[in-house]
Amino acid sequence: MVSDVCIVGGGPAGLAAALALRRQGFQVTVVDCATPPIDKACGEGLMPDSLAALRRLGVELDSNAGYPFEGIRFSDGPSTVTGVFSNGSGLGVRRFQLHELLVKHARAAQVDLIWGAKNVRLCDGGISIQGNPLRAQFVVGADGLKSAIRESAGLDAVTSEKRRYGFRRHYRLAPWSDYVELYWGPRGQFYITPVAANEICVAFVSRHSQLRLDSALDDFPILRERLAGVEHSSREMGSLSISRSLQSVYKDGLALLGDASGSVDAVTGEGMCLAFKQADALALALRADDLRQYAARHKEIAAKPSKMASLLLTMELHGEVQRRALAGLANRPQLFETLLKFHIDETTLAGLFSRHLLGFGLDFLTA
Repeated sequence: MVSDVCIVGGGPAGLAAALALRRQGFQVTVVDCATPPIDKACGEGLMPDSLAALRRLGVELDSNAGYPFEGIRFSDGPSTVTGVFSNGSGLGVRRFQLHELLVKHARAAQVDLIWGAKNVRLCDGGISIQGNPLRAQFVVGADGLKSAIRESAGLDAVTSEKRRYGFRRHYRLAPWSDYVELYWGPRGQFYITPVAANEICVAFVSRHSQLRLDSALDDFPILRERLAGVEHSSREMGSLSISRSLQSVYKDGLALLGDASGSVDAVTGEGMCLAFKQADALALALRADDLRQYAARHKEIAAKPSKMASLLLTMELHGEVQRRALAGLANRPQLFETLLKFHIDETTLAGLFSRHLLGFGLDFLTA
């Protein structure tokens, strides 16, 4: 079997890359060791820019695919601040449903899909599956945080890395809010995402690998009361949440994409969006036969989410900083909305450092 491009990893990142490459005329094969539908522990909220990136790949998600939300709400109990998106609604979508939709689009685009592939190895002229060669002019490693392709290609060198731990479960409960809500506590954050008219996704992310959902709820009495006795609609799943930057995301004949190419912490809500934008950037770079173009665009795509992750995780490290910052944002909701605009690329640094920031500084010092 011969293909222009072989993508190792059939999750949302790999499938998005397949769709982008097909739109550029490449013959594409996707290989994955799992079999659909594929689920993963994540917050399941697609920001408006994620939906826009999907549309550019030819994938349209309407409100029937999940549950729309209008913005983000932060709360630590004493202080609460809400920001409304300036560029449309987001959408809460179960991860396996998103995966099924992307598989459907990939099939319609005539992507060759190989599921249940074991012992996938990088080799000269492509990859091998249980020793059987699959020839390809180019290989994409989209096989996640622990990418075997990245390791085989010698692209494992890391410039920075911070780890946290996430756990997720679903509850049979009608959403009580039109927002994705982040509850900030002394040991981590809870993320509440509406995913259906009668279901919510509850995720907890912290630096404590052994801290599970039920124990973490002790820090959040309001949430614990809301969820008490509610039926679980999924089992608890865990995963790593990593802020990671690599020295390089490509070499001759190979590029990394999605979490295999570096990642931002889940607190940004931008993991999927990065992968969708990277997919488009890689397809354009391959069409131009210039992987340096992809590397530059990859760095640009990750820049703002990485800055936002660093800012928010600094808040988490210091309880008093967290308290003062949330109190200041609650007093100046316009600044919170400006932060949202910066995060989703709707304003510049100049727009962020507005007159609201000076007032926030004063609030922070006096809170």
